[in-house]
Amino acid sequence: MPLTSTFTFRTTLLSLLVTYLKLYRFSSASVEHRPEFYVQTGTVAQDATELRDDSDFNDEDELWSPTSPTSTTGSSVVPSPHEVSKLEAVFYYTGLSPNSKGPKLVYRTSSDEFVVPDGPEAYKRLMKLVYVDEDHELGKDGLWDIIRDQIVDLLTSKDITFSSVDLVCFTWLNKDNDQGEHEVDDDSKDDSSQDDDSSLNYEDFPAIKPVEDGTRYITPATVWIGVLPDTLDAELAHESALQILEIFKPHNIVDVDVAFRESVAQLSHGGPALFGPVGDLDALKDLIDNVSTPLSLPIAGLKTIMQGTLGFYFRVGNDLYAVTARHVLFKDNENNNQYRYVVGPKKEVIVMAPPAFDNYVASIQTRVSTLNDSVIYLQQRAASYERKRADAEEGGPEALQYAQDLEDTKRELIRTRANAEKLKVFFKNIMTKWRKPKDRIIGYVDWSPPIGIAVPPHRYTKDLCVIKLHKKKFKNFIGNVLSLGPDISREKFKALMYDRTDVPSEFRYPEEGLLPVQGMLTAAEINNPNSKNIEGERIRRVIKRGTTTLTTVGTLSKFMSHVRKYSLYGHMDSIEVAILPHDNDSGPFSRGGDSGSLVVDARRRFAALLTGGTGNTDSSDITYATLMEWVWVVIKDEYEGANLYCEDLKAFLADVATA
Repeated sequence: MPLTSTFTFRTTLLSLLVTYLKLYRFSSASVEHRPEFYVQTGTVAQDATELRDDSDFNDEDELWSPTSPTSTTGSSVVPSPHEVSKLEAVFYYTGLSPNSKGPKLVYRTSSDEFVVPDGPEAYKRLMKLVYVDEDHELGKDGLWDIIRDQIVDLLTSKDITFSSVDLVCFTWLNKDNDQGEHEVDDDSKDDSSQDDDSSLNYEDFPAIKPVEDGTRYITPATVWIGVLPDTLDAELAHESALQILEIFKPHNIVDVDVAFRESVAQLSHGGPALFGPVGDLDALKDLIDNVSTPLSLPIAGLKTIMQGTLGFYFRVGNDLYAVTARHVLFKDNENNNQYRYVVGPKKEVIVMAPPAFDNYVASIQTRVSTLNDSVIYLQQRAASYERKRADAEEGGPEALQYAQDLEDTKRELIRTRANAEKLKVFFKNIMTKWRKPKDRIIGYVDWSPPIGIAVPPHRYTKDLCVIKLHKKKFKNFIGNVLSLGPDISREKFKALMYDRTDVPSEFRYPEEGLLPVQGMLTAAEINNPNSKNIEGERIRRVIKRGTTTLTTVGTLSKFMSHVRKYSLYGHMDSIEVAILPHDNDSGPFSRGGDSGSLVVDARRRFAALLTGGTGNTDSSDITYATLMEWVWVVIKDEYEGANLYCEDLKAFLADVATA
């Protein structure tokens, strides 16, 4: 046999052998390679320990290896019977994070069965985080607040380094057996027996609830406890969970679960006059928000690169101010004393830190390039219609259709060319007048109280910073108006804000996507949700637009969370407003860089100021915010005459209108 043929044969044989081994590894026969095998048979303790090794796995395939990395201890320690398998730890919360793999499970009391996927490409149950129903017993007479504080005391007494205590539910879809039969509606079996429905209108049909392919399961209310990575073993978690469940018994509450997951509470780091807003059809619509006056401006300190978001404006007399989170503009190693500008160098604030600005101008160039490509395509399409019209029978239906298509294409070509030219002019403007950081200075830090944790009487986080704005930069100022941006269509946005079609919605999509913010959501109103989801449960939807995740819709929980943050100087505790991701597939409510964003409710009211979230990455599974009601009290105490509204914008801007 020739050498090349021998090599090819051996290579093919080796490939088949590898494929066979992979199939064998994931087959139902090879149960000895699965976590249950070690638990049920009491196989060598070293193997079980290795399988449950707590190290992080960046390569998912590594989890499916029959032999895990060697234990770092080098000893054969019998694992705790309460320890979850490595696969369950990694995949139990699949779906809670954007990359589908959720936070790492440490321990849980829930009785639902975790089904091990057959391999890396197998179907995985996708979990979603949802709110606890507002009628739950724990919502009566402040019971959750009492029990939450008892849980915190218990965890502290056991030296558990926890980061958060939340009250949530989880839901997922259990896939139905595809071989099952579907029940047929008797009324639909014989179409001939149905009455003539030609006179029915759209409004005559009742709202139809979407049908899911499977059975939806919702867990009981769960005390979801975040702990710092690699700090809690299964034995202590089990012991603590049992004691937590005992706290509920005097209140006759038994249908509740406890779960520990790894999580870190963290803060969300991240020249010319600003432009005014533009209409929905304007070529600049997709790009103008970064340099225009509506809320959600991306900001940073002149001498720092931390990126954050401008929250809201207020005025005192004829001066204009804005508010964001303190940690956006103060470095971590600065002292936490009260800051008030008197004289000397200023803490100047700019629009977009240098990295963000570079990405912004690159996005403009990309958009111009896309429009140029569209111009070429439309020119080719117009030429094609010209030829087809010439070849068609003159005056015939085809010729008329081609003539109409040609006219439509030419109109689109003219509009696309104009948009491309407008963007080029805009790009030149940005590069000549905005490129230098000093050209992007919009004001300076005027006052910032120290970051306060457990501030009485509500024990909330006080993390705010007041910026005095250079008014000449804001000659196009329109007040506290939130731009909803172009990233979510009007139709999808309305669906996210309100699921029901059979009852009126109090949310109205604003003209040109600009939402004027007025009024204030109070702490008392959080306990009385004002909207309904498709199941008819009362909820409260909220909106924010931030530097990183742009516009998102979330659900404001009526059950406030206890958050613990750690530093070199110990831990800091606070009570936070918890915002959960939308219960549709809409991604996280916030990420790093969204700090300082204003959170607005469906009635366009000031709701909260975003401060941070929990998670092992910059993507938060739960977002935390401080009620605007509490923030505004602090600001009014410092700035006499502070006002969120400008009743006469023309008069207010008269001194800069011609600057």
